[in-house]
Amino acid sequence: MKHVTLPDGERVPALGMGTWNMGENRAARAEEIATLRLGLDLGLRLIDTAEMYGEGQSEEMIGEAIAGRRDEVFLVSKVYPHNASRRGTVAACERSLRRLGTDRIDLYLLHWRGGIAFEEAVEALQKLQRDGKIRHYGVSNLDLSDMEELWDVPGGDEVAVNQLLYNLTRRGIEWDLLPWLRERRVPVMAYSPIEQARLVRHPKLVRFAQANGMTPAQVALAWLLAHDDIIAIPKTGHRERLRENLGALQHPLTPEQLQELDRLFPPPSRPGPLEML
Repeated sequence: MKHVTLPDGERVPALGMGTWNMGENRAARAEEIATLRLGLDLGLRLIDTAEMYGEGQSEEMIGEAIAGRRDEVFLVSKVYPHNASRRGTVAACERSLRRLGTDRIDLYLLHWRGGIAFEEAVEALQKLQRDGKIRHYGVSNLDLSDMEELWDVPGGDEVAVNQLLYNLTRRGIEWDLLPWLRERRVPVMAYSPIEQARLVRHPKLVRFAQANGMTPAQVALAWLLAHDDIIAIPKTGHRERLRENLGALQHPLTPEQLQELDRLFPPPSRPGPLEML
């Protein structure tokens, strides 16, 4: 397993498991749990979720999947912006802990910017950290101006990651946000790295994958894994797809392949608004 180093020096897997839209369908639950458990067996020990996902159903499903295996997991969850007050953040975290069946979350993120001031949100996150309920805190879906503002708040420069929409067809952060984060050694956690499966049908990517003995999903993930500061969290509730995703680690891209992907999926040529799903 390739690893990414957080600002405090802790190393976490560069490839994890996302769970958006998982845990909401009772008929799919057994396969989703089996998929997460297989992921742990195969070394995908980072699991990402949020209180928003199924209004807690994803967290409950994960709690069942990791029962008896908590120490194997680097667990990530997120707080709704409207819950990110001093009291609200603590209460939301405690609800997530109960659903997850654990006494700690390894990385707790502000899901996106809301109406509550960064200073108040960070104070709440720091309290949770002091109390041992979370180990690291970070943010999600914050653009460059948001990050600059956050950085000036006491404790704002201690964020562990910024979780962002980033894949071959969503490269806008490379213009200014990604360089800014890299200067400060803040990794990006890339959500929807396969564009909610749309990339697997992209004609250019399909042709590239066929020519290089990979699947489109493996190419999309290998492109992200080529960077030392990107954590990819593809979501799948199927064991077969999970094995396919894991295969990206066995196909590191060459400089020539990366150049070809830049030609097929060009980096941004101008600034633009932060993309979100």
